[in-house]
Amino acid sequence: QVQLVESGGGLVQTGGSLRLSCAASGRTFSTYPMGWFRQAPGKEREFVAAISRSGGSTSYADSVKGRFTISRDNAKNTVSLQMNSLKPEDTAVYYCATTSGLAVTTNTGRYAYWGQGTQVTVSS
Repeated sequence: QVQLVESGGGLVQTGGSLRLSCAASGRTFSTYPMGWFRQAPGKEREFVAAISRSGGSTSYADSVKGRFTISRDNAKNTVSLQMNSLKPEDTAVYYCATTSGLAVTTNTGRYAYWGQGTQVTVSS
């Protein structure tokens, strides 16, 4: 079993910052590439950022490049998403997930385990 729990969401004004965290647990859990996704009301879930097992390789959606930073702490089994210069269009439920393979991927279908999500709301 693998369990992922997100935290850090909230309400922030345009231009503000938030830091999301995801804690992983479960005796079957191991270190795999991880990613962040988001889903806005009435829209499909979309890729935001991903990070390799070692943390040496990252990938970002064009919409968040230069504003968001993904990182991980394998000793603590956590992955974080630092979000700066937030915009109203960033408003969504944010989910962390882990892949079933070893390669970093932006493909939603390659992620096997998902957290419950945390709400991020950016006021205009």
